[in-house]
Amino acid sequence: MGDMFRRAEPNDAADCGRICYEAFGSIHDAHNFPRDFPSPEVSAGLLRMLIGHPGFYDVVVERDGKIIGSNFMDERSPIFGIGPITVDPAVQNSGVGRKLMQCVMDRATERNAAGVRLVQEAFHSCSLSLYTTLGFQTREALSLMQGPALQLGFDGYEVRPARLADVDECSRLCREIHGFDRGAELKDSIEQNSAMVVVHLGRISGYAGLVGFFGHAVARTNQDLMALIAAAAEFAGPGFLLPTRNHEVLSWCLANGLRLMKQMTLMTIGLYNEPSGAYLPSILY
Repeated sequence: MGDMFRRAEPNDAADCGRICYEAFGSIHDAHNFPRDFPSPEVSAGLLRMLIGHPGFYDVVVERDGKIIGSNFMDERSPIFGIGPITVDPAVQNSGVGRKLMQCVMDRATERNAAGVRLVQEAFHSCSLSLYTTLGFQTREALSLMQGPALQLGFDGYEVRPARLADVDECSRLCREIHGFDRGAELKDSIEQNSAMVVVHLGRISGYAGLVGFFGHAVARTNQDLMALIAAAAEFAGPGFLLPTRNHEVLSWCLANGLRLMKQMTLMTIGLYNEPSGAYLPSILY
């Protein structure tokens, strides 16, 4: 009867989480990289949150009544972000991943998204080939950084928790640097008590929804960005993503004891403006 594609339901989270853990784990093990997810329960918890979030689109694929893969897309901003996409290792390289990607790309077209982005594992040549043939362009090499919290401060740069009253100013800053804002994401981060802003010369000069795998940051200058990184209590998940070409911040991170864990790749379709300031992408973009 072929594969059946449908929207995810809350009780799918356990199966999708197990597949997510096994799929990413098998790829990372094969290339001798640390796993992104420490257990199936952790990945299931993440996907359960995405399935229940109104700002995310989800799709699962079943074969013979069993889930064999899933894909998710963040629709909270004018630019949509894809991931995580995972396929059961037993049926990988059979075209399921391409069909899951086409499902969310068709959805993005229906919703008139200004663009679609994702972050790809640089060592995984199969996914790079897939995304390229689907029309994604490589835009940025990213370095995943991890290590102990730096507990540093800079004179004249105050870092404090973000407040809902900050969202408009932060959104203006994001539009200046990227050409669009991610205000809905920032609101979610503020509600989760993970967002920070840096204030310099009396105005907000940068913000971070989270300095970690699932958070993004925007800053006017590298100094503002370093202030946010330095103030983070931890680097949540596998670490935070930094554009590799940002030599000043990358070398500063390494000089302060942070480790380069692996390289990843930012890829895009549709609207893309060369960033006019410093930033950290999330694992979605």
